[in-house]
Amino acid sequence: MSQGPLETFDLELDGATLVGAEVGEGLPVVFLHAGVCDHRMWLAQMDAVAQRGWHALAYDRRGYGESAADDVPFSHLEDLEALLDAADIHAAVLVGCSMGGGLAIDFALRHPGRVIGLVLIGTSVAGAPWSATQEERFVEMAEEDAWERGDTETLNKVQAHEWLDGPRAQSGRVGGETRKLFFDMNGKALAKSPLTKGEEPDEAWARMEQVGAPTLLLVGDEDFTAIVDRHETLSETMPNAFAMVLEGTAHLPSIEKPELVSRLVVEFLDALAGEPDTEED
Repeated sequence: MSQGPLETFDLELDGATLVGAEVGEGLPVVFLHAGVCDHRMWLAQMDAVAQRGWHALAYDRRGYGESAADDVPFSHLEDLEALLDAADIHAAVLVGCSMGGGLAIDFALRHPGRVIGLVLIGTSVAGAPWSATQEERFVEMAEEDAWERGDTETLNKVQAHEWLDGPRAQSGRVGGETRKLFFDMNGKALAKSPLTKGEEPDEAWARMEQVGAPTLLLVGDEDFTAIVDRHETLSETMPNAFAMVLEGTAHLPSIEKPELVSRLVVEFLDALAGEPDTEED
């Protein structure tokens, strides 16, 4: 069943123009990209969701992809709220990876009645602890060195090792068109002028038991050990979470194993379809 072509949209905000894409009709599913990607990391999942009868939306946040922004005070959380309001969406399923997952959590804590369900992949959580193995620390040090030298080409390569291959895996483990896509997405973000006035999110780590929306937690076993440990803690802390570890996958399974992630997201949406509406804020 065809849902038609992907349609792009622009959202004008104070000091920014957010660029996104949508496809399909039905209940909304909003995809939130990782901090080394843009909305293109979700194209396969958007198509799968639309084919299943849902309305898929994704956008490039300030500082990413095709979106444009001045260095003015802003909040990613308020931008997401503005996007939902502009699209006349009261409640949606939020699908987020890494920093996008952290944004989804922040939104669910502030607006629980606007969240039908969550899919969190290798998610960040404001205030979560971080530690690294010695092997992982070597990769982090290479990233810090490239960042300090302003060498964005090397930084892009090191971050591909960190987040696409996995910090303990062989560099170049994931190749072909997937690696080219990563370099293009992350390269666009690295080429943009820094945004220095973004609002820091409130601490969320100690409040995760308050996130009551049905949640699918996914993490790749090649991801940072701290993120895998975080996944395990969240699976025990969040009251309505179902957790899975994806073998042989790092931080960005939506582009590394798109068919698998699409299937898992669609199955989760199918399970949600018969549930009652969430309560109002």
